[in-house]
Amino acid sequence: MSNVFSFTGTVGRDAEVRYIPSGSAILTVTVANNVGFGDKQKTNWVRVNLWGKRAEGQLKDFLKKGQAVFCSGELTLSEYQANDGSTKSNIELNANIIDLIGKKDVSAPQRPAPARQAAADDFDDSIPF
Repeated sequence: MSNVFSFTGTVGRDAEVRYIPSGSAILTVTVANNVGFGDKQKTNWVRVNLWGKRAEGQLKDFLKKGQAVFCSGELTLSEYQANDGSTKSNIELNANIIDLIGKKDVSAPQRPAPARQAAADDFDDSIPF
C-alpha cells in the first residue's frame, strides 16, 4: 500500500535546519493549505520535514514566509492531549519533493547575474573572416 500526499500551499514561517545526534540534517517548514470555498474555507497547517543531504542545501534560503510551494511525501497524523485536556491533531509530511511555485518572494536572496558573454562588437575587427 502506498502513502503519498501532495499539496500546494504557502509557507507560514521561515524554514529551519537542525541536526539530530546522528548528524543527519532536518529541514522543517510549516505550510498553510487552504481547502474549501467561501464561508466553508478552512486552513490546514502541515509541518513539512525534509531529511538528509537535501536538507543541507540552499533550499532553506528560499523557503521564506509567503512563498508558494508544492510538497509531496509520506503523511502522518498524530494526536495529543493539550494542556486544557482537549485532543489536538498534528499533520506532518516527510517530504520527497518541495518545489517553489508562483512568484519568487522578494525577500529571498538573489543569485548573482551570470558573467557577461562577449558580444560581436567586442572582437577584433582585423580578423579577415
